[in-house]
Parts: sequence; C-alpha cells; structure tokens
Amino acid sequence: MQRYLNNMIKTVLIDLSGTLHVDKSAIPGAPEALSKLRAANIRIKFVTNTTKESKRLLHENLTNLGFIIEKEEIFTSLTAANELIVKKNYNPLYLVANEALEDLPKQKPADKVDAVVIGLAPNEFHYEKLNEAFRYLNEGASLIAIHDGRYYKRKDGLALGPGCFVKGLEYSAGVKAQVVGKPNVSFFHSALLDEKPNEVVMVGDDIQSDIGGAILAGMLGILVQTGKYQDSDLTKFSDIKPTVIVPSFVEAVDEIIKMNATSAICEQQH
Repeated sequence: MQRYLNNMIKTVLIDLSGTLHVDKSAIPGAPEALSKLRAANIRIKFVTNTTKESKRLLHENLTNLGFIIEKEEIFTSLTAANELIVKKNYNPLYLVANEALEDLPKQKPADKVDAVVIGLAPNEFHYEKLNEAFRYLNEGASLIAIHDGRYYKRKDGLALGPGCFVKGLEYSAGVKAQVVGKPNVSFFHSALLDEKPNEVVMVGDDIQSDIGGAILAGMLGILVQTGKYQDSDLTKFSDIKPTVIVPSFVEAVDEIIKMNATSAICEQQH
C-alpha cells in the first residue's frame, strides 16, 4: 500500500449486497463499522447494482438491519437507468422485478417499444418474455442492461445474475447492450461531487464490477472476502489489483482510517 499513503480519503463508496449484508442478514460488525466510519468525518455514498428493489425498499431493509443510512446517500444502477431512459425518451419493455419499477419511468402503452431494459428479474426470465424482448431487439430496439453481473450471493448460495440473459439477447439479436451500472466508469463518476477520483475508495465484494470498475475510474478499491467473493477471483481476474484485500467491511473501515492517519502524518512531515 506504499504508493497510496499520500492519499487522504475524502469519500468512501460502499457496495451493499455481499458487503454490508447477505439477504436479510447484516455482515457481522458491519453496522457498527459504518458508524465508526461516519465518526471519521468521511463522506459516504452507497453504490449498488441491485435491481430487485427500489431505493425506498433498500433504505427500509438496511434500516431494519441496523444500519444508519439516509435514503439520499444511496445511488443505484436504477437511478442511472432512469436518467438514460428519460434523456433518450425511450419507451421500454422492462425485464426487471416489480419492486424496482417505482424507480423507473412508466411504460407508454400506446407508443412503440424502442428499448429493452433488463435487470435482475428471476420471474421475467422465461422463454416467452425473453422471446418478446428478442423480437423487439430484432426490430431495432436498443438493449439497456441495468447491470450485467455474473452472479450474486443469496442465503442459500450463489445465484445467477442478469449477465447470462443479457449475453443471450446480445447473441441472438446481434446487438450490443449499453451497461449503465457498475463497472461502467461514468456510473462511478456520477456518484461523486467535487472530489478527485484518487481521493475516493470503493469497498465491495465483486473484484470485477466493484474493484475493477473503481480502478478504471481512477479510484482505490478495497476487496472484501464476503458475499460473492471467491479465492479463485484473484486468479480469474489477475489483471485487477485491489488496493488491499480484507476479510470484511469491518477491516475495510480500519484500513481507511489507517490510510488517512498515515496521510495526515506525511502532510505534517512536509
């Protein structure tokens, strides 16, 4: 970590599922660690690819797990998708969970479908719905992936993410999806105010979307060994070099506070 010692961390971007919690259970010590990070006077933002729930439901669930979080601190890939749909004035076919629809523009039934928007929606991933999406894409509709995650962690183990369905539609329709969530660099930059990227650290359990995306955006990346993390990820994605790897969010907070303490000492010496 020597090359990062001069960085004073001003903002921490935190993943949710797999980093702070798994399903309805908080990572042990995570609520307390979050309070400790707040006491260090560092700006916090929660950035997530979660498309199963609206921001309102996310906030309710996290609060119920004991986390002190303001709804305005949550920045989701649904937010980014909403902005794109409004900007392009799309009338989409949605392949998303019903609980996420409140964060997206309503479909205009009378208008022609000109985009397919896909997130994590297990109940939508059946042949007839996917075939409907394929036909719209074949007629010229755009394909928007809220994210293309490979898998995520549930209480009963790893589960398929939307990525394989995005790739299947790309293959069959001969199109390329526009991915709006992590690891899209613009998604990370959208979460910032006036901070420089090298003053920001991302904490997450996904080496590709969380850490790889953050590093491409010029940020630091702390990989936690909870959630979807697997030791084999370090071999599969050997080109991605996390700033540090820690057992959980608890240790990630300790590392961030230590980095700032070291930076403060360096400033005093110079």
